[in-house]
Amino acid sequence: MPNIQPFEGLRYNLAQVGNLSDVIAPPYDVIGPEQQDELYAKSEYNSVRLILDKQLPTDDEQNNRYTRTARTLKDWKESGVLVKDSNPSIYVYHQIYTVNGKEYCRKGFMAGCEAVAFGEGMVFPHEITMSGPKLDRLMLTTACKTNFSQIFGLYPDENNEVQNVLEEAIVGKTPLEAVDHLGVVSRMWIVDDSEVLSKVVKLMGPKPIFIADGHHRYETACNYRKQLAQQGVLTSNHPANHVLMLCIAIEDPGLIVLPTHRLFPNVRQMDQAEVIARVGECFRVTTVGNGVNSAKAAWALIEQLNDQGTMALYTGKDGVWSLLSITDKGREKMDEVASDHHPEWRRLGVGILHRLLIDTLLELKGHEKPNYVHLVDEVADLLKKEPENYPLAALVMPATVDLIQECSMVRERMPAKSTYFYPKPVTGFVFKPLE
Repeated sequence: MPNIQPFEGLRYNLAQVGNLSDVIAPPYDVIGPEQQDELYAKSEYNSVRLILDKQLPTDDEQNNRYTRTARTLKDWKESGVLVKDSNPSIYVYHQIYTVNGKEYCRKGFMAGCEAVAFGEGMVFPHEITMSGPKLDRLMLTTACKTNFSQIFGLYPDENNEVQNVLEEAIVGKTPLEAVDHLGVVSRMWIVDDSEVLSKVVKLMGPKPIFIADGHHRYETACNYRKQLAQQGVLTSNHPANHVLMLCIAIEDPGLIVLPTHRLFPNVRQMDQAEVIARVGECFRVTTVGNGVNSAKAAWALIEQLNDQGTMALYTGKDGVWSLLSITDKGREKMDEVASDHHPEWRRLGVGILHRLLIDTLLELKGHEKPNYVHLVDEVADLLKKEPENYPLAALVMPATVDLIQECSMVRERMPAKSTYFYPKPVTGFVFKPLE
C-alpha cells in the first residue's frame, strides 16, 4: 500500500525572489534550449537553474552541471532564498486552465510517497523508461539530495474523500499563486494541521497510485533509495524513503487527457487507394476531405465517435484525409499480431495505430521516430510547410484514464506518447529535501 507522508518543504522566500511566476518552470524534459534561455533571463533564481542547469564546454568531473546545481542550492539555502518549512505539511495544489474555450480546475495535493520499485508495491507505471534520463536524474539527486519536481500520480477516489478533507482545511486561506508561460494559473496552500494530515494519510493508505507523468523520476527515486541502502546509510525514517508526489484523484473533473498525433517522416508515399487495398477487411475507410485543412473535420469526427478503434490518416501522395474504423476482422488481426500484450493493451488506439495499421498492414515497421504534436492545427501547419518530409500523418485518440488504470494493473507499458496530461505541473512551488 502506498505510504503517503507529510514533509517539511523547501520553498522560495518571496521577500527575496519577488514574484513566484518568475521562478517557476515546466518539467525539465519539456524545456528546449530557447525556453531554457528565457527562464534564465526571467530571474536569477528561476528553478530551471536547479532542474536543468546549462552544460558548458569546460565541464569535467569536478565542475559540471550537477556540481554547479549543488552549489547553487547550497548558496540559496544559506542566503535565505530558499527556506525550509518548520512543520511537516501536505501541499494542496490547484491548476486552472482552458482547453477549447472551456475552463477547468484540476485539484490535488503534494506529499511524500514511499519509493517502492515497480512490481513490489501499489505504485504502477504505464510507460517504458530509458537509461539515459534515469542516469541524468540520479546524478542530480545524488549531488543535491533534493526532489525538485513532483511526480504526477493518479489514485482512485470515487467519492473524492481525500481532496474534500483538504479542501475543507484551506477554506478562507490565501494561496500562493503563479502563472506560467501558457497562462495556466497554479495555486498552492500549505496544510500542517496534524488531524487533517492523519486523515489524509489514513485515507490514502489502501489506494493504488498510477504514474501519469514522471516515470523516470520515480524510478530514479527508487534507485537513489537503493543506492543509500547499499551504502548502509538508509534508515527507516530517512527522507529518501519518500519521493515528492502530486496526487490527483482519477475522478477529478479537472483531469483531462489530450491526444498526441503523429507525423511520419521519410516513409514511402502512398495514396488512399493503396491504404484501402492494404487494410482489407480490417478497417472501414471513408473519405473526410482533400487537403491538409480537412484535418479539423477528421478530428471532429473522431471526437464525436469517441472510439479507440477510430483514427484518421493523411496520405501525402493524393492529399486525402481518411477516417479508419476498426472492424471485427481488424480486432481479430490485432489479437493475433499483438498476442504478446494483454487484451487491455490491444484496445488502445495508439496500439492499434502502430502495431496493426502502421507496422503490419501498411508494412512500415522500423520507420523513423514520428514527430509528435498535440494540436490538430500543428499537424496541418507542418503538412503545409514540410509536405516532402511527412508523406503520412495520423490523428489518434488519447488513452482514457480507465485504460491507463487497466493497463497499469496488469503491468503493461503503453506505446510512446500514449497520454498527454495537460497542463504539466510546474516546478518551483515546493521542493522535498532528501537529507
